[in-house]
Amino acid sequence: MTQHSAAFTSTSPDETARLAIRLGAGLRAGDTLLLEGEIGAGKSHFARALILSRLAEPEDVPSPTFTIVQAYDLPDCELWHADLYRLGDPDQIVELGLLDAFQNAICLIEWPDRLDDLAPPEALTVRLENPDTSDRRDITLSWTHPAWSDRIAEALA
Repeated sequence: MTQHSAAFTSTSPDETARLAIRLGAGLRAGDTLLLEGEIGAGKSHFARALILSRLAEPEDVPSPTFTIVQAYDLPDCELWHADLYRLGDPDQIVELGLLDAFQNAICLIEWPDRLDDLAPPEALTVRLENPDTSDRRDITLSWTHPAWSDRIAEALA
């Protein structure tokens, strides 16, 4: 499969949130976003904005750093937000039920390198970088599955 990518530069947290909201609008059960970036790059901020935009009723959206997984009931499916930073073994992914969630829910995965070879091949990778410790974020979207191309173009329009 051909690797595709698109770049976006956000100049503020609000602009990063707007991108997350636009991207989130097109997500459906079975879609996975792999959120990459160093600590403080904005992965949780991106995920929180996306989640809040999809909830029927607003609710608290905490970081799953300690719980590892937070699940949300959306009007059309479940959304799982996972922070895999503290996991040391890919076998723990299976124990958490993430493999089933990849098929039946929208999944937002922080620290996806912990998935090893369990990452869904059709996932969209969202790389956030904070090159100068300001509010600026360089965001790169990369994918191989052709279904993402139109959705990315719409989110970036």
